[in-house]
Formats: sequence, structure tokens, C-alpha cells
Amino acid sequence: MLRKDIKIRSRDGGEFDCYLVTPEAEGKVPGIVLASAVHGVDKDIRTLADEFASHGYLAAAPDLFWRSIPGPLARDDDRTKQRSQPRLEKIKAGEADMADTLAELRKQPQFNGRAAAIGFCYGGPYAILGPKRLGYAAGVSCHGTQLLDYIKELEGVTQPVCIIWGDQDHQAPAPVLDAYRGVPSRMKNVEVHIFPGVLHGYMMRENPKAFSQKTYEFSMARTLAILSGLRGEGERQPLRKAS
Repeated sequence: MLRKDIKIRSRDGGEFDCYLVTPEAEGKVPGIVLASAVHGVDKDIRTLADEFASHGYLAAAPDLFWRSIPGPLARDDDRTKQRSQPRLEKIKAGEADMADTLAELRKQPQFNGRAAAIGFCYGGPYAILGPKRLGYAAGVSCHGTQLLDYIKELEGVTQPVCIIWGDQDHQAPAPVLDAYRGVPSRMKNVEVHIFPGVLHGYMMRENPKAFSQKTYEFSMARTLAILSGLRGEGERQPLRKAS
């Protein structure tokens, strides 16, 4: 794998950092863009990008907070609250960055033109917004936050979308989980999985109190299956029944 930190030119002016990992793979392959938690492109996000690349996919992790407080922040850094608010405005601004990151992937000789957006915590909405209007071919949300604000955005989405939570996620209370549980019955492209006893942040190894190996492995397996389906027409992996 080739790991490097690059600069991406923003359509709004200026540049933002992006961690890009190129796999050791023959031929053209799909890509995946990681929308980070509010902590930014930290060790967890880089490790996840490396893992996707190890499976033969282009992986990019843009700094979606470059307009306010750029770079990774520690989990106990009070500035995470400052740079994440007002949330709806910040997410909207980040749509341009996600689109610009996808445009950057299109410059890579290995890219086959199809990419998934995967969002963690704060970045969860991009699993829906990416396929909705940013050009992504699929979306995955792992312990996404404030997703009730975006449930209506699923209307009209035909690409695969996978949403995964733990039922002990303090950022996804019962009304949110109940609302999303009903989606797969009317939208066959959407799968929702809710794991008992799993906390918010289960994908983050640097958060040992929340990390769940079993749920991590499931989330990786589902994401890799969706990415496999983006390798070429007629190869899409079937969605799993919602848990």
C-alpha cells in the first residue's frame, strides 16, 4: 500500500488535507471515502483507511473540519464541540468536501469511478447524503449521530445504504432506532442493523470502553461486501436482512 497525505483544492477556495491510501491491486478498483467523527482524521480513521486499502480498495479520509479547527483532536479536547456546531450548517458545508474528495479519487489511475461513503458518528449523515446527491454509489453509517434529521433524505435513494448501531448508543435513542427499523420494509436498498449491548463509538479501537470487536467485524464485512458490488456491473452483493 502507498500511504500519503495530500491537499485537495476546495471548490469554495482554499485547500484541505486528506489521507489517501492506494492499494496493491491490479486493474481498476472502487474507492471509499471516510467521513470521520468529530475528532477528525485520527489514528482510528487512518487505521480504518489502511484496512480498506489492504482489501484492494482506494481509501480517502478528508479533513471535514478545515474551515474551523483543522486536524485531529483528542477525545477530551473541548474544541470538538466548538468545531462541530452549528451542526446542520457544518454538515452542509462538508457536502462540498465529500464531493471534492470524490473528484480527487477520479484523478487516480486505479479508480473505477464508483465509490462508497462511510460515516462514523458525526460523519454518519454522509452515508445518506453521499448517494443522495454527491455522486457516491453506496453509503455506510457506523454509529451515526443525529440521523433522524436525515431520514427523509433517504427518499429517492436507490443505491445501497447500510446503517449500523448498538442499542446502547447514547447518541441514537429509542425513537431514532425505531424510526430506522421501519425503513428496510419499504426501501429494499436500505439495511439497518442494531446490536444489543453495543455502545456509541464501537468502531474505534482507541476508545476501548466502547470498542466492540464483533460489531466491528460485522461492519467491515458488510462494507467490504458492498464495495465488492461496486467492482463491476452485475456483481452487486445482496443486502442482508435487517437485524
